[in-house]
Amino acid sequence: MEKVNNVTMFIFLGLSQNPEVEEICFVVFSFFYMAVLLGNLLIMLTVHMGNLFKSPMYFFLNYLSFVDICYSSVIAPKMIVDLLAKSKTISYVGCILQLFGAHFFGCIEIFILIAMAYDRYVAICKPLHYMTIMDQERCNKMLLGTWVGGFLHSVIETALVVQLPFCGPNEIDHYFCDVHPMLKLACTDTYAVGVVVTANSGTIALGSFVILLISYSVILLFLRKQSAEGRRKALSTCGSHIAVVVMFFGPSSFMYMRPDVTFPEDKMVAVFYTVITPVLNPLIYTLRNAEVKMAMKKLWGRKVFWGANSK
Repeated sequence: MEKVNNVTMFIFLGLSQNPEVEEICFVVFSFFYMAVLLGNLLIMLTVHMGNLFKSPMYFFLNYLSFVDICYSSVIAPKMIVDLLAKSKTISYVGCILQLFGAHFFGCIEIFILIAMAYDRYVAICKPLHYMTIMDQERCNKMLLGTWVGGFLHSVIETALVVQLPFCGPNEIDHYFCDVHPMLKLACTDTYAVGVVVTANSGTIALGSFVILLISYSVILLFLRKQSAEGRRKALSTCGSHIAVVVMFFGPSSFMYMRPDVTFPEDKMVAVFYTVITPVLNPLIYTLRNAEVKMAMKKLWGRKVFWGANSK
């Protein structure tokens, strides 16, 4: 069948059809988005101004914060504006770009979490060879791999949607452009495309989860031979990362490791990993990670002290 596109723009149905609920959501999500920007920028400034790039943990944490900002910015600003808009529209091109950006930065975040898990494995299980294994060259290669992997994933997802014909209706039952809601609007059979989408996203999600599970299983087995103090220190550095992994992989796996179907709860689940998780990441890493907390106290405490003395 020849591809025919009569749709030049899409209309979001949004989070709610109730104006009062939308006004409350506008205030709440505006606050959340500002917290995403400020919290992650604080971590990035701490890493840069404290000259902490020599530590692989801070190296990856810096880029995780950057990706969190990008990922949330692809979705949140449009969602917030639409909460007070009478017409929640987006152009076809804008929708495709949003779809690409969401999957691009979302996939990069998954791969960075894997890189951070590998870093913790080497730091705990091979401490004497840590700086040799996790040198700057390897960290740069791992980071490049996250970006290449994210790009390939998003290209596949976007290409599958772009080749579909959209001839109406044009109402997306969501607050941003994602694959499954758009497949419902295509005026052709999308079963095969849905299978490929699920296989692509599901393989990444499941494979990444298995890698993370194996990594932390090995760490836990190794810690059995350590002293109580050694276990406490090691687990304190891993606790924050495990919390972030659970919060991100739980909702995203529910969305993408399943057949081409949608549920009423999808929008609320998507809110969690697109807005709430990027807010919680900085809090988790500053409150649960003793090293990050200490670095912030040293850097920003010194800045405040100097500022007070200069007055």
